[in-house]
Amino acid sequence: MAQIISYFFHATLVTALSMLCACATSGGHKNPALGAEEVRSTEIASAKVMADRDFGALVRHLSSDAVFFDENKIQRGLAAVSAAWKPLFVGSKAPFSWAPDRVELLASGDLALSTGPVVLNDKVVGRFSSIWRLEAPHTWRIVFDKGEPVCGK
Repeated sequence: MAQIISYFFHATLVTALSMLCACATSGGHKNPALGAEEVRSTEIASAKVMADRDFGALVRHLSSDAVFFDENKIQRGLAAVSAAWKPLFVGSKAPFSWAPDRVELLASGDLALSTGPVVLNDKVVGRFSSIWRLEAPHTWRIVFDKGEPVCGK
C-alpha cells in the first residue's frame, strides 16, 4: 500500500510540476490585439530614441542574439548590431526616421512582425521589417531587422 501511495504522490507531483512549467514558458499574449499594440508602441519608442539620440535606450530594445541585415553584410549579436548602429547616433539630428504601419503577431503571442516606411528628408526612401520576440512579460526585443529601398529607386 505504501508503494501505491508513494507512486500516486510522485505521479501527482510530476504532473503538477509539468503543468507549472508549461504555464511559465507559454508566455505569449493571449490577446493578439493587445500584443500587437505593445509591439507597435515599442517600435515607436525605438524610433523615438533615434530621434532623441539615446543610443543606450536603442540597445535595450535589442535581443542579445539579434541579427540585422544591411545592404552589404549581416551583423549577428548584440555587440555587432550595437557597433553597426552607434555611428548613426553621432550628431544632433537623426539620419532617418521610421514608424510602423503594420504589426502582426503569431498565434502563440510571443513573436511579431512590424513593418513600415523609412523616411529621409521628408521622403520615403525604404521600408523596414523587424521581428520582435517577447522575452519577458511586456518586454519585446528585436531579433531580426532588415530594411529595403523603395521600389523603383
